[in-house]
Amino acid sequence: MRAGRAVHCGWCGRRVDQAGSVGRRRRYCGQACRQRAYERRAAVERSGLPGDAVVLSTGEIAALQDRLFQLRCAAEDVATAAREGAGARELRVMADELAHAVRELERLR
Repeated sequence: MRAGRAVHCGWCGRRVDQAGSVGRRRRYCGQACRQRAYERRAAVERSGLPGDAVVLSTGEIAALQDRLFQLRCAAEDVATAAREGAGARELRVMADELAHAVRELERLR
């Protein structure tokens, strides 16, 4: 792991504070997330799925699809505004909104 790179919880995705810790780098933000990750790994092993399988509930899939739709709409808005000659300030605001949508989509947990 490179120095200075942010570490995120292996379960919930929150940033993990490494300050003051000694030994191995922390992978989870707390005991509850560590336990949930263990339970998920054990369930995957019992099910016979491959270890790298991604299991999503119907609700999680719907939420992911919603976020992808928002991302596509934001990208189309930027493209339309650029085609129609929008000013630099308006494009900058739209690009910021697009970047925000991407950051939200990156949080898959």
